Amino acid sequence: MRPEDIDAYEHVNNAVYLTWLDRAAWSHSAALGVPLERCVALRRGMAAQRIEIEYRRAAVRDDVVQVATWIVSTDGRLRVERRFQVRRSADGETLARARIDYVCINLDSGRAVRMPEIFARMPEIFARAYEVTPRA
Repeated sequence: MRPEDIDAYEHVNNAVYLTWLDRAAWSHSAALGVPLERCVALRRGMAAQRIEIEYRRAAVRDDVVQVATWIVSTDGRLRVERRFQVRRSADGETLARARIDYVCINLDSGRAVRMPEIFARMPEIFARAYEVTPRA
């Protein structure tokens, strides 16, 4: 937890959770062979289309949290759905659950485009859940 993550209510600001989800997604992708550099080289990326976060408990100063993520579905052409769980390490309490729907885009035009083979195989590649502790 960084000091600037804590808001006036003395808990982690809701916007920080989205940063954690993004870091977990990229870490997961990189660990399984699709790092940011590969996306850039392919000129393709998965852009968030819809984000839902269910906040269940507040994270507070000095909490250590873990974020788990996994791919739940893809249409093999344009869309991927990823789920997340944010837990407090000390007691395993679920602090938040989230879902992000992504669409494959061409990085040059920003338009939706059919995903490359490596993205289309995401359910096979990303079948395992992945957990990461966000760092400052």
